[in-house]
Amino acid sequence: MTGTLTITDIRAAAARLRGQVLDTPCLPSRTLGELLGCEVFLKFENHQFTASFKERGALNKIAQLSAQERARGVLAVSAGNHAQGVAYHAQRLGIPATIVMPRFAPAVKVERTRGFGADVVLEGDSFDDARTYGLALAVERGLTLVHPYDDLAVIAGQGTIALEMLAAQPALDTIVVAVGGGGLISGVATAARAVAPAIEVVGVQTERFPAVWNAVHSAQQPGGQATIADGIGVRSPGALTLPLIRERVDDVLLVSEDDIEQAILMLLEIEKTVVEGAGAVGLAALMKHRARFAGRKVGLILCGGNIEPLVLAEIIQRGMVRSGRLARLRLDLRDVPGALADMAMLLGRLGANIDEIQHQRAFTSLSVERAQIDVVVHTRGVAHIEEVLAALCEQGYRAERVG
Repeated sequence: MTGTLTITDIRAAAARLRGQVLDTPCLPSRTLGELLGCEVFLKFENHQFTASFKERGALNKIAQLSAQERARGVLAVSAGNHAQGVAYHAQRLGIPATIVMPRFAPAVKVERTRGFGADVVLEGDSFDDARTYGLALAVERGLTLVHPYDDLAVIAGQGTIALEMLAAQPALDTIVVAVGGGGLISGVATAARAVAPAIEVVGVQTERFPAVWNAVHSAQQPGGQATIADGIGVRSPGALTLPLIRERVDDVLLVSEDDIEQAILMLLEIEKTVVEGAGAVGLAALMKHRARFAGRKVGLILCGGNIEPLVLAEIIQRGMVRSGRLARLRLDLRDVPGALADMAMLLGRLGANIDEIQHQRAFTSLSVERAQIDVVVHTRGVAHIEEVLAALCEQGYRAERVG
């Protein structure tokens, strides 16, 4: 495929992919809409077999290879989701696949990629390091490169998402899209504008990797070294994607790591669906920029669900702390038999469930006859914490919240 990307390319991709990938649900979220002041529609790309939209573009590229190219095999460079998409569909079609991933790619993504029969090569400390190595390896071995975003066939495959969204929810007036290298938003914007010319397409990047935001806003905001949204942790957009973004995308917004964490937790609690960091940035943008989307009919693409279980567990705990459902209280009490038990019984009567206790004698400035107690408790929220602290003080305890 040469030249620019057209709706004809995307419709051809949709025909190619039909029956090979899921036409995932695009459903309204009444609760999120009420909370955010707009109508919210979720496209559940985390329901794909590899839990990511990436297999759309991967398959559209692979399906167009010649017999000779298939025999030699394909190579992809990916932080994880593109890797799985290429590996899965290559295995399904009997094509050898080599996947180059950064050394610190999430273990769950590495193992699942290997599970699809791919030869996984871990190289470099970042996606950009892995890409440099992978490009050289593809040339050395004569493999066809399946680029994660800077390939028109891949971009066309990703654009099929917008066709499905607008078929399911034709009243959408805004689509919010995660942006890394730009393949997803380039395809989505092309398809959406062709089907609904007045629609607004808004990109979202993490503050730690703001390359496209910088390009669109003529800014020089520095980036970071890592992000919870590792799937969009790309230092520079593609040579093909950036012109498409400039031409067809209305705006690009930034969200913080805290914004993303809160969005992951909100989708888990409200929608009972698991997303990775990149899959949550659209909701994070709605939360952070509420006035920007007030009253609109907004489609969000939950673009991936491959998150490390331990990372998800930590996000849940941190979210409980922020909401006041998990709190660390510090008390000092007389260091005599039964004092700790009395304190624990009082917390129980107050409805605070003890999760953890640390009893400190040596590492404290208290007088020798007293002990410092740090107790982690489950509560009903911030107001309940204040009630517990007030009751403790009434009973003669010196108590404060320290976390």
